[in-house]
Amino acid sequence: MTNRLLQMSGVVADLLYEVEAVPAPGEEAIVKGFSITPGGGFNAMVAAKRAGMMVFYGGSIGSGPFAKIVREGLNTESIPFLRTQDLSRDQGCCTVMIDPQGERTFVASDGAEGHVTDEDLTQISFHEFGWTLLSGYALHYAGSRQSLHQWLTGDDKIRNLVFDPSPIVASLNREALQAAMTRATWISANMREAAVLTGHADPAEAAKTLAETRPGDGGVVVRLGEDGCILARQGTLEHIAPFRVQALDTNGAGDTHIGSFIARMSRGETPKQAAVYANVAAALSTTQKGPATAPTEAVVENALSKKEAG
Repeated sequence: MTNRLLQMSGVVADLLYEVEAVPAPGEEAIVKGFSITPGGGFNAMVAAKRAGMMVFYGGSIGSGPFAKIVREGLNTESIPFLRTQDLSRDQGCCTVMIDPQGERTFVASDGAEGHVTDEDLTQISFHEFGWTLLSGYALHYAGSRQSLHQWLTGDDKIRNLVFDPSPIVASLNREALQAAMTRATWISANMREAAVLTGHADPAEAAKTLAETRPGDGGVVVRLGEDGCILARQGTLEHIAPFRVQALDTNGAGDTHIGSFIARMSRGETPKQAAVYANVAAALSTTQKGPATAPTEAVVENALSKKEAG
C-alpha cells in the first residue's frame, strides 16, 4: 500500500510552442516547433511511475479532443483512472511557450479537471494509497475548490499528503490554501512559491519556516532549479547539491522532482536520499524536449553511480 500514489491534481493538454522569444503585447512569436501532449498533473505521475511507484489518477477526465489526448497518455503509461468520465465538458489546456534558454511562459484554461464534486470524491478509497499528491491548481478552480476544501478538512484517511502550491499560489483562496497546508505531510515548492507562502525571499529561511508546522515524519523541499534543492525538517536544514547538465527544456522539471521524491520515499529511503535522486531525475529530464521526460530508474541510478565515482 505504501508504494501506491494517488494523484488528485488535474491533467490537461499542453500546447507546446518552441519560440525564438516570448512576444511582447501586440507582437507575434516566431515558432520553431509545436506539439500537443498531456501535461499538468500528468508529469509527476510519469516521474513517480518511472521511479518504481504504482500510480493512480484521481482527477477528472472529460469528453472531447483534449480529453482524448489525456486518456491516451494515461493508457500509454498504464496509469489507471479511478472515476467516471465527465461527459459534459472537454479537458482543459495549457499553452506553453519555451524560449531558447528553456524557460517557460504559460497561459491556461481549465476544463473537466477543474470540476470536482462531493459525489466524485466518494468514488475513491483514499485509505488504499500510501501517498497522495495535490497541486494548488486544484484549489484554484471554482468548480473544484469547495469539494476539495471539504475533503482536506474532513474525515477521509489521507496518508502522506504532498502539497505542491503551484505558480498561482498567490491567487489561491486563503481558507483552501490553509486547509492544504495544515493537512500536508510534505510541501514541495520552488523558490518563488516558498517566498509567497512565507514572506521570506531567502529560500533557506522559507524552508525553515514551512518546516516548523510539518509533522514529525514530514518536511519541506524547496526546489532551486539548477542549484539543487533545500531539504528542511523540524530542527534540520540541508542544501542538496545539484546534478549539472546542459538544459534544453525545463518544462515539467519541477513535477519530475516531486514525483521522483515521492517514489523514493515510498520505498523507505531517507528524505536526503530521495532528494538526491529527485535532483538527478529532474536535471536529466531537462536534457530532452517535452513535458513528461522523466528518466527511468535505471538511467538515474547510472547517473548517480557515475557521480559518486567521479
